[in-house]
Amino acid sequence: MPVLNPSMRTRLSTQLGAQNLGMDAIIFNVGSEGWALEFEEEAIMSGSTVEHVKDAAPVMGKYFDILAIRTFPSLKNREDDYSELFIKQFIKYAGVPVVSLESATLHPLQSLTDIITITEEIRNPGPDSNRDLLSGRKPKIVLTWAPHVKPLPQCVANSFSQWINKWGKADFVITHPEDYELNEEFTRGATITHDQDEALKDADFVYVKNWSTYTDYGKIYCNDPEWMLTNEKLQQSNNAKVMHCLPVRRNVELSDEILDGPNSLVTQEAANRVWAAQAVLSEILKPTL
Repeated sequence: MPVLNPSMRTRLSTQLGAQNLGMDAIIFNVGSEGWALEFEEEAIMSGSTVEHVKDAAPVMGKYFDILAIRTFPSLKNREDDYSELFIKQFIKYAGVPVVSLESATLHPLQSLTDIITITEEIRNPGPDSNRDLLSGRKPKIVLTWAPHVKPLPQCVANSFSQWINKWGKADFVITHPEDYELNEEFTRGATITHDQDEALKDADFVYVKNWSTYTDYGKIYCNDPEWMLTNEKLQQSNNAKVMHCLPVRRNVELSDEILDGPNSLVTQEAANRVWAAQAVLSEILKPTL
């Protein structure tokens, strides 16, 4: 797994999923353990980059049957980030399947995990649940923006929106302050509101995540602590279960009382990362078995 950016759950869960399938997983931190890679075509490499991806990726493709790549956006140039140059160049030159462990715009393994977790909870609601989700109605799922100390990418929010919309089995609402609209390519089909209280009303699941601005790219305009989810706010919901991809800034994005309380699914959600990764790797390996 070539890793260009820090990771804990994504890296460990993918490694464990591979090992569960009998695979050998090797972690390679490109930035600290390898040469600085160049990704631009026809680059004159007279600067800090030492090796071009079109030379490195094919070699990795000869060493491994699957490459799992983790990259991260710069949050400086939207056109560059949304071009997904880094992961696309690995796909172009590696010659083997490439799995995204998060890219500049999307985090698909996280979103598969989220669908697994929601489905699991619907099928097996806990004893404290008053949600009648098996009566034929769709669950109401809310993605809510949360404050943070620094600008974060839109990857998780984009992916979650994309997957819930494609899933088509939920009443999906996105709530955020003004100016935090996401790319319509991912949110189309969802109800979008700036009124968090209205969004939380009768919610069955609340997914909490910060993201920076998309239109005026990579900025923080509003950091209103009133957007942090609390038990008082959750009283408007249908005893909603609360999700977050982690890591989480306690008492900034989410309150201790939520994270440590009975409504939190964050640990279960993180544990399911193994099964999501394992399912994807297993599907890729099917033609070779």
